[in-house]
Amino acid sequence: MKFGVGQSVRRKEDDPLLRGAGRYVADYLPADTLHAVMVSSPHAHARFRLDVNQAWAMPGVRLILTGEDVASLGPLPCQAGIPDIEIWSPPHLVLARDEVRHVGDAVAFVVADTLERAKDAAEAIDIQWQALPHVIGAIAALENGAAQVWPKASGNLAFEVTLGERAATAKAFAAAARTVSVTLVNQRLVTNYLDTRGVIAQWDAARDRVTLTLGSQGSHAVRDTLANDVLKIAPEKLRVVTPDVGGGFGTKLFTYREYALAALAAQRLKRTVRWIAERMEHFLGDAQGRDNITTLKLALDDRGHFLALDIDIVADMGAYLSAYAPYIPYLGAGMSPGVYDIPACFVRLRGAYTHTIPVDAYRGAGRPEASYAIERLVDAAAHELDVAPDVLRRRNFIKPKAMPYATATGKVYDSGEFAAHMALAQEIGDWDGFNKRAAAAKRKGLLRGIGLATYVEACGTMGPDTATVMLEQDGGIVALMGSQSSGQGHATAYAQIIADHLGVPPERVRVLQGDTDRIATGAGTGGSSSIPCGGVSLAGAAEKLAGSLKKLAADALEANAGDLELADGVVRVAGTDRAIALADLAKRPDATPDKLTTSDAFTPRAATYPNGTHLAEVEIDPATGATRIVNYVVVDDFGVSLNPLLLAGQVHGGAVQGIGQALMEQTVYDRDSGQLVTASLMDYALPRAEGMPNFTFETRNVPCRNNPLGVKGAGEAGAIGSCPAVMNAVIDALWRAYRIRHIDMPATPERIWAAIGEHFRRERM
Repeated sequence: MKFGVGQSVRRKEDDPLLRGAGRYVADYLPADTLHAVMVSSPHAHARFRLDVNQAWAMPGVRLILTGEDVASLGPLPCQAGIPDIEIWSPPHLVLARDEVRHVGDAVAFVVADTLERAKDAAEAIDIQWQALPHVIGAIAALENGAAQVWPKASGNLAFEVTLGERAATAKAFAAAARTVSVTLVNQRLVTNYLDTRGVIAQWDAARDRVTLTLGSQGSHAVRDTLANDVLKIAPEKLRVVTPDVGGGFGTKLFTYREYALAALAAQRLKRTVRWIAERMEHFLGDAQGRDNITTLKLALDDRGHFLALDIDIVADMGAYLSAYAPYIPYLGAGMSPGVYDIPACFVRLRGAYTHTIPVDAYRGAGRPEASYAIERLVDAAAHELDVAPDVLRRRNFIKPKAMPYATATGKVYDSGEFAAHMALAQEIGDWDGFNKRAAAAKRKGLLRGIGLATYVEACGTMGPDTATVMLEQDGGIVALMGSQSSGQGHATAYAQIIADHLGVPPERVRVLQGDTDRIATGAGTGGSSSIPCGGVSLAGAAEKLAGSLKKLAADALEANAGDLELADGVVRVAGTDRAIALADLAKRPDATPDKLTTSDAFTPRAATYPNGTHLAEVEIDPATGATRIVNYVVVDDFGVSLNPLLLAGQVHGGAVQGIGQALMEQTVYDRDSGQLVTASLMDYALPRAEGMPNFTFETRNVPCRNNPLGVKGAGEAGAIGSCPAVMNAVIDALWRAYRIRHIDMPATPERIWAAIGEHFRRERM
């Protein structure tokens, strides 16, 4: 139908946002609000003593909280470990007491009448610091003699786990005709969403509770964690409301210390307390992403077939275990074989503590790291074997007839036609014409390279998620959803699902999210689950409501319910003009609330496995090392395309984030001082529209067998295929010209220029 599933309906959210009518957390400024600032550590590791007397005496200061003042609060919990192993979680205190373990570790929370007075008081706190030895970098942290982050974690080892079969992998390597190995750095990233985190804590004296308005990816998860684990109060004593959110990317899933401190301050002062992060506070206070060092070895037979894969991963956890931190690299490790038929695989995964900001899920959450590793390895093997990278991939792809396919790491892919979408990407990107374009670039003094990445990921498992659908008296539909939009277009996508079942156009559908009072439960948004989980729940609830409305209309129209259809806001007898408007139906005496409201909750039994091919073509100026992406093609398998327009936007955004990591983004800590050197947008490079290519995006969908709608999660896929595609293109250009085999991300002009210079120095030796 016109507005249903499969149609490119324009986002209904855009009009108010473009007109400035959006309401983000920083837009909330209730009357008589107090303002808060955090005081944080300038040291990577130190003991300290606080004297707040002078600060307390300053004008307008209402409250100063230190570690001693909040000793009754619980630590921020690590909520997702690794199956079947016990991991000790160090106490991540809301405010540090006596010792800090990374630059930005919080030591005090100051509340005053104005933001300026709060900042002045924060600066007036007398803190005596005793610097202690620190360690930066996961590999350095695991070395003998490294400074200890936690005495209880000997050697800074947070955890160690293995996947796959060690013996079978060793046997395959012993029989291999050829082996190839690479070591790759997947550098640390800072999320940098548009709106920084913030919280407005309002005391409700009548109900003896606090309402928190904050930017999140799920109000219920924040409420439950804060209430149960940190504040130690009944969940009904805390309401969490999430307004418009300008990007989350995993990092806004977590519960942060400022939320608990603002709630406690509002309760004690019986006033509204507001804290909004400045951009530098985002760099120093929010969980960061990626930061793996991976060594991969591939065993091949004499015909170039993959026999076995051996992987060693060291993941930097930072100073504390953030909410899902241990599980993220474990999830990625499980996807190590990628789209390839590899009979044996063994993965060793270690997590390391360092004196840095904690690391957790960032768009893709482990799967981009896995895709990057295997796709770089396959290209390295192609170079060593002198085989075209597409030929080597095609030779080793899992075949469609093998589905469902169990990987050597225990994943079961339900569907996928990998060679087919790679072939389509090559056709669109004119793979066969590349040599002519490379020759033309060479005549201009430029290097040209082309790269592929064929990826698969696992997602769509954040359930169950309850959806409730209601018919209102005016004939409109309200959907209560436990997921949380942060820019994806949920209001539009969910309205399309409702349109399919209830025949109501998008403008007649209101989607409500993010209020723990109005919505009973919610899993939030993460892991590309909003449509695979929330969408399925919504479809079930809408189908139930359609059945209920047909029964009501059958009495009104004196017809059989089976002869009725819903379309254009009415229920009609199919093939006739006999109909009743939904608004009239809702006003009938027998239309009781229970007949106008339905709910459903879908629990996924298995992950969905979106997959696809990214093709990147680059030009490099060898005189400067500057890289320009001249062509970019994406062909994805998302099972079913709910809204092709929204889907393209998601893929474009994810691809740009991956390109940013490949070419420019990098979080740098000074190893001597432990300082975060890239702590602002003056030092941390982000991709800009002017430097991005025009994307060609197509789908070649194979319906998912694990999902009732046939969909495969799509929100993170762009960030999973893009890094390896761009880096493989860069390496291809350098390999063709100089036989340069390796360069790590980010492939900045300086790094490329240095690699070319090193090549010429070696030639002269």
